[in-house]
Amino acid sequence: MWAGLGYNRRALNLHRTAVVVMAAHGGELPDRLDALLALPGIGPYTARAVLAFAFERDVGVLDTNAARVLARAVAGQRLGRAEAQRAADALVPTGRGWAWNQAMLDLGATVCTARAPACGRCPLARACRWHQAGSCWPDPADGSGGTSGRQSRFEGSDRQGRGRLIDALRAAPVTIEGVPAACGWPTDEPRSRRVADGLILDGLAVQEEGTLRLP
Repeated sequence: MWAGLGYNRRALNLHRTAVVVMAAHGGELPDRLDALLALPGIGPYTARAVLAFAFERDVGVLDTNAARVLARAVAGQRLGRAEAQRAADALVPTGRGWAWNQAMLDLGATVCTARAPACGRCPLARACRWHQAGSCWPDPADGSGGTSGRQSRFEGSDRQGRGRLIDALRAAPVTIEGVPAACGWPTDEPRSRRVADGLILDGLAVQEEGTLRLP
């Protein structure tokens, strides 16, 4: 059912989190930052997103888009991850966490974009430190905490082989000898073995008697 929806590890962590929530929190998702961070697969961004959007708490949700707005418009300089999170938290208007974070995420995703920011239609242009300084380079968003770099090329990557192997395992178990072909690298056994070992380590595959299968 998860096929085509992104990283398979996320589905596994959703299930693991559901188990912990039932066992340790009475079936109710916790509403404290420390408790959310203790759940499988939940990091600083997801934990604060849950607090802001599910519980309407006044915390700053810092994804790559919001971090870009903070570095450019508010700070006018690069921010470390801790600095960026403190700035995001401090800016949230009391009682407006849900709406504020929606606006910040949307502004960064649609206007204050990474490569072609639309400063001419940005509501923050008059107050934006970077814009008022002439949008000079280097861009303060580059390398700021919370912003992500470009993802490595997918074609020919281990991620591609990993996805192919998972797709094959969804259809049927794969023999160890058949793993290279399933990954798309029939002549590269070491690389295929590394990818298979990664799936086993992540709990996404099980090896039994010379065969790889889904758990």
